[in-house]
Amino acid sequence: MTTLSALAPAKVNLFLHVGAPQPDGYHPLSSLVAFADVGDAVTVALADRLSLTVTGPFGAALAGEGDNLVLRALRALGDAAGIGEPPLAVTLDKRLPIAAGLGGGSSDAAAALRLADRALSLGMDEAALAEVSRVIGADGPMCLRARTAWAEGIGDVLTDAPEMPGLPVLLVNPGVPSPTGAVYRAYDAGGAGEADRPSDPDVRTLPDIVTWLARQRNDLEAPAIRLQPEIGRALDALNESAGLMLSRMSGSGATVFGIFGSLGEARDAGTRLKTHYPGWWIRPAILGGRNGNA
Repeated sequence: MTTLSALAPAKVNLFLHVGAPQPDGYHPLSSLVAFADVGDAVTVALADRLSLTVTGPFGAALAGEGDNLVLRALRALGDAAGIGEPPLAVTLDKRLPIAAGLGGGSSDAAAALRLADRALSLGMDEAALAEVSRVIGADGPMCLRARTAWAEGIGDVLTDAPEMPGLPVLLVNPGVPSPTGAVYRAYDAGGAGEADRPSDPDVRTLPDIVTWLARQRNDLEAPAIRLQPEIGRALDALNESAGLMLSRMSGSGATVFGIFGSLGEARDAGTRLKTHYPGWWIRPAILGGRNGNA
């Protein structure tokens, strides 16, 4: 029996510039997206029919979800390949928090697409898989690539980012949901910004990257904190960490991240925060790196 597994890496928006909504309701944006070496785990095995089993520390939150993104993506793959529903048993080990600004559902579905293509020997090329991944939403092609990229348009216009060092980070989620739709509505109520793309950083050492990132912003951070003050509390707690170089919220929240001078400093900060906030989800990680993905 063919059984394949893969990491569905957490996605982090290093910055997120958001413009006013277009007539279709979508917001133009500009972001630099990187992927971590932590995430969910997806396993597929040949079976008689398509099924999904969700396990892991955050699996209960998805219990009874009939139209999980993983199933939606695999059904679209079956349609594109002309085979109907792919005969696969899928197991999702849900290790990332839900509605956390880490692209978890999209990354899970993207990983499942790649595994299904291999397990069923479909031989679909990158362009075909990317087209299928659009059923997931704007994050689909981005998570299918799973490497550091500029994201523009509504997040669907992707170009490779310049080579940067791996970023030692601490990911912190205070355990509150931050639904994307609500955050965007709060953002719109406060007045529109611009989806401006900054120039590439001139020098690509860690201190230079952090200096460059500090000039950028996450336009959704303030409205998300207004809706969920606990996000601000997580940022305040992170900002007390020794060795911290930069802190920011990822995506539409509620996860915040801190960039440190070394992974050891990030781990030490995580150990300290866990003693004060045992109910929070806290993980050290490396973002990006020479190969562009974790």
